[in-house]
Amino acid sequence: MNAPRLACASSIVVSLLVVCRLAGAQSAAQDQPQTLPSVIPIFPLEEAMLFPGVSRPLYIFEPRYRAMVADALKGDRIIGMTTLKPGYEANYQGRPPMYPIGCAGLITDVQELPDGRFTIILHGLVKFRVTSEDESRPYRLARVEALPEVLTDGDKAALSKQRERLEALITKGSDAKVPPGMPDEGLVNMVAQYLPLDSDGDRQALLELKNVLLRSQALIDLIEKKLAPAK
Repeated sequence: MNAPRLACASSIVVSLLVVCRLAGAQSAAQDQPQTLPSVIPIFPLEEAMLFPGVSRPLYIFEPRYRAMVADALKGDRIIGMTTLKPGYEANYQGRPPMYPIGCAGLITDVQELPDGRFTIILHGLVKFRVTSEDESRPYRLARVEALPEVLTDGDKAALSKQRERLEALITKGSDAKVPPGMPDEGLVNMVAQYLPLDSDGDRQALLELKNVLLRSQALIDLIEKKLAPAK
């Protein structure tokens, strides 16, 4: 009865640890202090795609978002990732409603393809809240306020303990190990960004949590639920 769940857990372990190694290497080189501008371009997608301190490759092909990347490359290279609310399909080509909490990222690598398409690497910087929108561009622009995630010394101690549990869960059934130099916060956000989830809303909920300590506990609860024997 438990075999399918264990097989699923094994595939989670493999995919997460591959990404973990990549993310660890990127974080060391790219985690630099960055001030978030008050107005940034917005790239809304169906699912929360970016967490602070974690990188993600993106393929940019829609004309409005090709223009967005081209403009970002001429400036500060920052793009805000947000999640579209359910029902967005009815007005996808317009400006359908989106969740106000997103994550801003810095373009750290770019390849321009034929016809103006791009592949980019976006590295998560800081969460933000959309306060209003500017409709002066073909793509979406928003006025935002940064939402840095702050941990007290007590929070950091608690996170270190939770990291042990999280690491044990994502390596369960495997001899693979998390790179020892990966920071606690980097590991939690990497798992939050890439863990297979049952619902698109689950990842947005993880992103909206106040800090990485709460996110770590939520991830532990989600993974333990996935690994629990079927009743």
